[in-house]
Amino acid sequence: MGRERRWFTVLICLVIGGALTVAILGVSRDGGASHGTASATGAPGDFVDIRDVPPARSKPLRGPDASTGTVTVDCGRNEEAHYNQDNLVVSPGLRGGAHHTHAYVGNLSTDARSTDASLAAAPTTCRGGDRSTYYWPVLRRTDRPATHAYEKAAGHGNAGEILQPDDVRLEFGGNPVGKVVPMPRFLHAVTGDAVALTSTGDENVRARWGCASIPDRFTTRYPRCPAGDRLTRTLTFPSCWNGLDTAGPERTHLTFRAANGVCPEDTFAVPELTIRLAYDLPGPDVPIALDSFPEQRHSPKTDHAMFVNVMTDARMAAVADCLNAGRHCRQ
Repeated sequence: MGRERRWFTVLICLVIGGALTVAILGVSRDGGASHGTASATGAPGDFVDIRDVPPARSKPLRGPDASTGTVTVDCGRNEEAHYNQDNLVVSPGLRGGAHHTHAYVGNLSTDARSTDASLAAAPTTCRGGDRSTYYWPVLRRTDRPATHAYEKAAGHGNAGEILQPDDVRLEFGGNPVGKVVPMPRFLHAVTGDAVALTSTGDENVRARWGCASIPDRFTTRYPRCPAGDRLTRTLTFPSCWNGLDTAGPERTHLTFRAANGVCPEDTFAVPELTIRLAYDLPGPDVPIALDSFPEQRHSPKTDHAMFVNVMTDARMAAVADCLNAGRHCRQ
């Protein structure tokens, strides 16, 4: 995900042909500007019938030293309604720096001003005691009004009822060609590109939307799922660490492995986190929109997620051991 820019919005009302139009001018802190028009839902071209999406490419072949285990962490579905517009990973210390609403599971204290010490001392929703924080932008149903304070305060062109996932799965996997080493405590990670619609390239786009009944098809558009099916979001994090840094504004301390599973030179394979979200919708034509910056127009390409590892060293070592031994564990 490109850096979430720190900017404010100016609303300009224009009367064009007798109709009132609201234009949004986004002014960045470095003096740049961007233009867009507020939209309550994704554009028609943002949707695709999942049956028209080709199957995904096959996974890389596993080598003899592959770490084939899995570790599942149960942190609930955000039943506690932990939401804010902060982004500790990308905009630490800046209240409302995300300009859209994030939903959290895991660490119950996470906000822009969290510190390593405050996170380590906070309560958690994870059943096994993991104090890590996992978060992503909310998905809204735009044909229903907001009913809670955090929904009404959304602003920045994001409106509608927040949809709570019916299933949240947090899973750490290994590496298809070798063993993994434990992540360092307080490692910060991000996946996806929050400004993908206006970026010059798609190299940071990691959005994978799909339908539960057709698990081998993914798209960067909103999928139209068969009636009675669940809409899914799959967010996989980079898993090659430079061995030095735990955080940074640019994507230098963590990178993605190559398609064949190999990490770049001078990096080490660490457990690969995947967040899977599933939503029950009453039909394929329900209007939905991902929270985004105004000029990103709720594009599904901008889907992203963040993670801060607050596991103890002993707990993370147990994760790596499980993956390297090929076991399937729960925490």
